[in-house]
Amino acid sequence: MADQQRTMGDRGTAGDINLRAMLDRAPRSPMAGCAFHDIRERLRKVGLRPTRQRLMLGWLLFAKGHRHVSAEMLYEEATRAKAAVSLATVYNTLHQFTEAGLLKQLALDGTKSYFDTNVSDHNHYFIEDEQELVDIPPGELDVKVVPNLPPHFELRDVEVIVRVRRRDRLAMARTSGEA
Repeated sequence: MADQQRTMGDRGTAGDINLRAMLDRAPRSPMAGCAFHDIRERLRKVGLRPTRQRLMLGWLLFAKGHRHVSAEMLYEEATRAKAAVSLATVYNTLHQFTEAGLLKQLALDGTKSYFDTNVSDHNHYFIEDEQELVDIPPGELDVKVVPNLPPHFELRDVEVIVRVRRRDRLAMARTSGEA
């Protein structure tokens, strides 16, 4: 099976990228600009061993620039890319990446978490009807007043998530009596 996968080249069925074949051929020596080398170095820099699964998931997460994903979304991408990982492995890896400072976790309603590849201080819109997080452009939200902190505490971060929904959908729900 592994030999069969390698002979397929970098493409699997339906145009999916075969990450396993690409990782098997990824150079072990430093190469500037090589995505797998960059991810390997990024993992080592934060003290994580660059296992095959971490490299695969890291490539899926970081190769597309800043983005917001849930564990289920990343698992779907990994499955389409023929990466042999379980949903539990995806959850564990996301939490390891978060602990290491590579991701920021955003919990919504205590039921669903999204992971943000942009770990800088910024805020988000949550589009409820699409279950999607979108960055609020810098300078559009200004938090000027923070409440007094309890004794023996320090401010770590202020994250604002502005919940929105499409007007047209709300209007349609009101017209049909669903709102």
